[in-house]
Amino acid sequence: MTRLYLIRHAPPLNGGRLAGRRDVAADCSDAPAFAAIRARITHVPAIWSSPALRCRQTSEALGLAPDLHPELWEQDYGAWENLPFDELPDLGPLAPEDLALHRPEGGESFAEMAARVLPRLAEAEGDTVIVAHAGTVRAALSMVVGPAALSFAVSPLSLTILRRAGVDWSVVAVNLTAP
Repeated sequence: MTRLYLIRHAPPLNGGRLAGRRDVAADCSDAPAFAAIRARITHVPAIWSSPALRCRQTSEALGLAPDLHPELWEQDYGAWENLPFDELPDLGPLAPEDLALHRPEGGESFAEMAARVLPRLAEAEGDTVIVAHAGTVRAALSMVVGPAALSFAVSPLSLTILRRAGVDWSVVAVNLTAP
């Protein structure tokens, strides 16, 4: 059996703007939240991370020394990068399947990002901690629920756990945060 312990990085210092592929720092000042996450992952031998600064800082604050994997980077939002959240385009009532295929100008779709992330996740043998992005967590969730994974809000410094028995994945927990 394999478990993936997916940690979204600490809150990005992005000024209320979409970070995506921009390499912004993280606010790693919430010691109790880091302690709560650390307590849940102390037994996990394999540790991976996106090479993004915010993920490396989160890993360091957790006391982890991860292997860096560029496949785990956040979705490239192209023309939407650095937009204030309240200025992001309203795509209307798209079905999850259509939303997963939508590509912002100059960027990549969720489906393209998941196609980059999922082969890396499939390589996990045994329990693995992954410090990455909301999009990376949603890509992992898509192994169980498909494009409906886009409906999950993934909080900064939260933990999502998936379990694989044989070839089938199941969701153990989503979006665990410090009490």
